Amino acid sequence: MSADNDILVVGSVALDSVRTPYGEALEALGGSASYFALAASHFAPVRVVAVVGEDFPAEHRRLFESRGINLSGLETAPGRTFRWRGEYSAELGHAHTLETQLNVFSTFHPHLEDEHRGCPFVFLANIDPDLQLEVLAQMRKPRLSLSDTMNYWIARKPDRVLEVLRQVDVALLNEEEARALAGETLLIRAADRLLEQGARSVIVKKGEHGAIFRSREERFMTPAYPVEYLRDPTGAGDSFAGGFLGWLARCGRSDGDTLQQGMACGTTMASLAIEDFSPCRLAETDRAEIATRVGLLHRMIHFDLEPLD
Repeated sequence: MSADNDILVVGSVALDSVRTPYGEALEALGGSASYFALAASHFAPVRVVAVVGEDFPAEHRRLFESRGINLSGLETAPGRTFRWRGEYSAELGHAHTLETQLNVFSTFHPHLEDEHRGCPFVFLANIDPDLQLEVLAQMRKPRLSLSDTMNYWIARKPDRVLEVLRQVDVALLNEEEARALAGETLLIRAADRLLEQGARSVIVKKGEHGAIFRSREERFMTPAYPVEYLRDPTGAGDSFAGGFLGWLARCGRSDGDTLQQGMACGTTMASLAIEDFSPCRLAETDRAEIATRVGLLHRMIHFDLEPLD
């Protein structure tokens, strides 16, 4: 039985080996579902649907469970866990993939149990859009759905990616993805073009320059949190999604003010994720630290407007 604010995430749980100018991590916990779940768990209950291999470390399961994350949908399949190996150059803008081993993830088809189908909030991580549509077809009218994607799927299945965007409430894309899918160079025009193509609302992540939200009713943006110590940008987007949807689930509504607060929570969780390798900071942080960062973001963008005439 799902609670009124339960969040379902369907995505990858992986083992990442990452090198940046600031260090290296070998076979650390990774994957879109991992970052999202650990971020969102600070705001609302989370249920994970994903697959791992028989070699998945028990310590990672314990980490999820320490945050109260429900792993009943985490399948253990014969074989090895999905692995990704990459590195970042000095500007840390984009990862250079050195190796991808899909392993058990290559045959992953999410099967939802009754407790998953009834979740009122759902995040479709950047898996194959056909799988995302399979999940949506199994859901019982969630109150709010959020999707992510990646250039790989936009290049190979743009029509299916657009179909997902038409079916979810909020579509999450980064700058390159928005431009590629919309066929527009300017981000504002790209977001508007996606709305014209049937998206209900879109969030375009701009990395260190924050994020913009566009729908037919609401238009606003939030800056990035001014991080002073960055070690690994892996998982920032999924952490943003966790903070954003986690806040909406906690509040149980999606009006303009709540959406803006959700954007600030998303930005905050992304800022925490990039301060260490793997989702370590997401697991270690607490409500006080999160509230402090959200408060700073609010002070950065809030001002009293005096008449200009």
